[in-house]
Amino acid sequence: MMKFNNVYVIDDDKIFHFIVQKLFNRNQIEVELSFFQNGHEAIEDIKEKLDCDDPLPDLILLDINMPILDGWQFLEEYQQLKEKFESEPEIYLISSSDNILDTAKAKEFDDVIKKYLLKPIRRADIEAIFTN
Repeated sequence: MMKFNNVYVIDDDKIFHFIVQKLFNRNQIEVELSFFQNGHEAIEDIKEKLDCDDPLPDLILLDINMPILDGWQFLEEYQQLKEKFESEPEIYLISSSDNILDTAKAKEFDDVIKKYLLKPIRRADIEAIFTN
């Protein structure tokens, strides 16, 4: 049985979208993947799903640096919505930034972030997400 069914990939890099899709296919991970270019698109989708009582994501792969609404802003808005969730999704920050300021800021969101991973995402990262 799969640990996750509905996965959101929130990242403005279409190459990253392609890589995630390939990693999932190669690992025979069959989930519903939804791709978003920025945090605003994803938050709006979550709000819409809450209003319609549709299934929410159970896993979110979130980039930090994006236009319109970045990963940090997404997390701030997400925290205001999470009380409405029946169950909270696991959120993994996946970023190319190993800047100490970003890793320190991630600790401010310890209550919602499962783990901070560096790009490029690898097969072992995907396996760890789905087995832990």
